[in-house]
Amino acid sequence: MAPVTVNQQPAPTEANLKAEVRVFNPFYSPSIGDDGDNTYEHSQYKPSFPELAWEPLTEVQVAERGLSADPSKQSLFKAAEKVRHLTPVIGTEILGLDLRQLSDTQKDELALLVAERGVVFFRDQEISIHEQLDLARHFGPLHKHATTPIPRNGLEEVHVVYNDSSRRPDPAAFSKLELWHSDVSYEIQPPGATSLKLLTGPEVGGDTLWSSGYALYSSLSPGFQKYLEGLTALHSAVAQAEGARAAGLHVRRQEIETAHPVVRVHPATGWKSVYVNPGFTRRIIGVPKAESDAILTFLFRQISENPDHQVRFKWERNSVAIWDNRVVFHSATFDFWPATRHALRATPHGEKPISVADYEEQTGKQAKDRQLATWEQQGITVEQHANGAATGAIKKRGYND
Repeated sequence: MAPVTVNQQPAPTEANLKAEVRVFNPFYSPSIGDDGDNTYEHSQYKPSFPELAWEPLTEVQVAERGLSADPSKQSLFKAAEKVRHLTPVIGTEILGLDLRQLSDTQKDELALLVAERGVVFFRDQEISIHEQLDLARHFGPLHKHATTPIPRNGLEEVHVVYNDSSRRPDPAAFSKLELWHSDVSYEIQPPGATSLKLLTGPEVGGDTLWSSGYALYSSLSPGFQKYLEGLTALHSAVAQAEGARAAGLHVRRQEIETAHPVVRVHPATGWKSVYVNPGFTRRIIGVPKAESDAILTFLFRQISENPDHQVRFKWERNSVAIWDNRVVFHSATFDFWPATRHALRATPHGEKPISVADYEEQTGKQAKDRQLATWEQQGITVEQHANGAATGAIKKRGYND
């Protein structure tokens, strides 16, 4: 038998310690790495961190475009070669549609589709970043991020996603659970229909996963649903700001913390969605800490671990994803180092999150469970008892695979 060689870790040296500074937490500390390749075709969109000072955000009026849409979405679907749903609860891919050519009617129908399906994917899109920003403005005023990079060309409303071989994500600095988030949910009016276009990506790896807040709500017992509907949670920008400062970066807007309902209602669909996330939600307000911790841990694990609620997307050059941050969570995979992954995001504000009680009082409509509403549209009647058991047209069955 050949001898077995055990590689011992070298004792820490000054060089080792300096090298450790180059690894980073990709969620709270944005990458400041740059491989120095200025011949790269998209170098003008590489990340930069100008020392700008922005005033605090205040509440602004946002028109929900999905409310103006034809529910059948005929104008949008007729322009496409193919529309296919990727899972029953989340994710739709549209083929043969040019995002640059959409009419306002089609944009409204896209807003409704994204609200219903959570995330919609497109391939082979030649849309420029200026056209991407114009499309995003149709859905709401654009957000400017306080800590993450903007492109070298100074487009302040563009969020740059960039990693190359010069800076390696450190698996000791973060857990995969905390990567799950809804973008800047700590804002007074967090984002609505957000778009991301991939400029450069690895041949293998660098996928993104999305998880449905609608489906999470639907999976809970009626009693627990009702309990969560009465709660609010604190969403915080503090960790992200501190992570930026720890990386030596300037924070362009003072960090804030904001209370949002644990269950919110999407204004276009009227469906209820769980609205907490591991990245930014810190505690449930007004309950004992042990209770808050238990509830949030349960919900966070459902977001990250339940495959029935998730869709995974393999990016290609010029792929675009448009998702509704109000009703889905997402997480990047950092499995592609040392390859380059480079994308640009446009982020319109949505409305201030509205609770179930406020939605029903303001609209006179009853907020609904997405799954029950879908079954109702299919002509299926399902009665639910307080213990969560379904009776009626659907009989309880075991799982078989």
